[in-house]
Order: sequence, then C-alpha cells, then structure tokens
Amino acid sequence: MLQLIGDDKELADILHRSLATGSAYANELRLAPTEVHADERLVDCRVSQMQQPDADASLLVEMTDVTRRTRISKENALIIQHGAGRQMIRQLAHEIKNPLGGLRGAAQLLERQLDRDELKEYTSVIISEADRLAALVDTLLGPGGPPNKRPVNIHELLEYVARVVEPDLGERLTIIRDYDPGLPLFSLDSDQMVQAFLNLVQNAARALEGHGTITLRTRAEINFTIGDTRHRVVASIEIEDDGPGIPVELQDSIFYPLVTSRTDGTGLGLPVAQELISRHGGLIEFESRPGCTGFQVRIPLLDNDEQTNDE
Repeated sequence: MLQLIGDDKELADILHRSLATGSAYANELRLAPTEVHADERLVDCRVSQMQQPDADASLLVEMTDVTRRTRISKENALIIQHGAGRQMIRQLAHEIKNPLGGLRGAAQLLERQLDRDELKEYTSVIISEADRLAALVDTLLGPGGPPNKRPVNIHELLEYVARVVEPDLGERLTIIRDYDPGLPLFSLDSDQMVQAFLNLVQNAARALEGHGTITLRTRAEINFTIGDTRHRVVASIEIEDDGPGIPVELQDSIFYPLVTSRTDGTGLGLPVAQELISRHGGLIEFESRPGCTGFQVRIPLLDNDEQTNDE
C-alpha cells in the first residue's frame, strides 16, 4: 500500500505505531507526487486496528482526499482578504490625498513670496515630497478603469516581462521557461497583465538576492473553480523561485497592503497584482516553503458570457 502513495514516511510511521500500540490515529497528511498522481495531495487519514479471530492484527486505513476542499477554502480566504485590503487602501489613500494637495498649493504660494534662492530650496523640497507621496497614493489606488481587453498571447507578455527584468538580474540568477504551447490566444488587458506579472517576477528576483532560478510556467486547468464560479478551462501562469521562502508569520497577510519583509519594500506589489488579476475574473494563489515559492495566476480562458453560451 505504501508503494501506491510513494512510500510516505509519515504514514509508514503511523501504521507501525498503530500495529505496535493498538491505538487509532487521525492525521492530515500531505502526500508527495507519484507516478500515478502528478500533483501533491492533502488527505484526511484515519488508521484503526482490526482484530480478527485466529489472525494477526490488521489495520483499517481510511483516506479522504481534501485537496480540492482545502484549496477552495484557501481561495475564499484570499478573495475576502483582497476585498478587505482594497477597501482599506482606498479609504487610506483618499484621506491622504486631499491634505497633500493643500500642502503642495501652500508651498507654491509661499515660494512666490520668497526672494532668496536658498529659502526657495526648502519649498522645492516640500513640493517634490508632496509629489512623491501623491504618486504613492496613486499606486495605492491602483490603475483605474476597466480592462481594455483584446486577444493576446500570454507567452509574449511573459517574454516582455523577462526582457524588462533580465538586465538587472546578474549572471548568477537565471530565468527558465516551461511553457504550454497549446494555450490559445485569449482576451486580456496587456498593460494590466504586464504590470501584474512584473510585480510577481520582481518580487521573486528580490527574494533570491542575485543568486538562484526563476521559473515561468504555463498550463491549462480543466473544470477549475475560482471563488463560487466553476470555469470549464483556465490558464495557469506560475512564477516560481528557489529562494528562502516567505516568512511563516507573513503568509496569511501578504496580499494586504503595506505588508512586506524587506526594509526597502512598499508592500504594494502583491495587492496591486491581485487587484489587476481580479479585474479579469482571476485569482493569485501561492505556496511557499524554503527552496520553493510559487505564485499561481489563474485566469479564465473564456469570459462568463462565452462560457455560458458554450455550456
């Protein structure tokens, strides 16, 4: 039986303990990919001993695959987090933007009253800092307007992003392409998608600190659920790095604005990327452990009306 699930060491230990002690066990196990199952699975496992007359003790092993249920729960949590974060940053941005306009205007009026250049330098600093903060607020509010969709090749967008970031990567950091050539053209806003992918790839590059590998991977997923909607087919775009991973204490909040583990980070890249993908009916998920962090961008290949007509 262990061969069927890849000789999982944790399950083997549970079986041996149950045989030795007669105790029942209930555990949630994460089973690694095997030749039969290409993907990692999460299962509820219950093990109990069965004593049969005139026979050695035997075990009853019950397994329930909860991978899909767990993933849907995680997706719903991400959607709730994104909605709360978006509302919070919009309120914060509006509260900041109005005083900034007054501050900049007052500095300009004051500058006209000054006759010494060294004093005007101070008002110039006030004006430039007000402009910098206004730009940050605009980033918080995110790119405006609905997506301007047109049929595009997702791989062309990824290659454009790779060309943008590669000059800054250095010789010890490489990008690997693992593309599915069967993905068709589908309707996207190119500018918004490039910005979302750029944020994710730049985050991966910063996590690697100049040494490691970033993998760009594309696949098609069949009968995939995003939130409450089941899609016949979605495009899955993964940005994976082999860096140290996201700190455990940040993993439940990384899509909230201003959450970052870097001293020089703004904490806006992931929330903005999630916002841009959500405008296309999609979602960004992630898995992270030391040595492997992957952000999966899931986008429906068909619009809702196309999908309804097709079904």
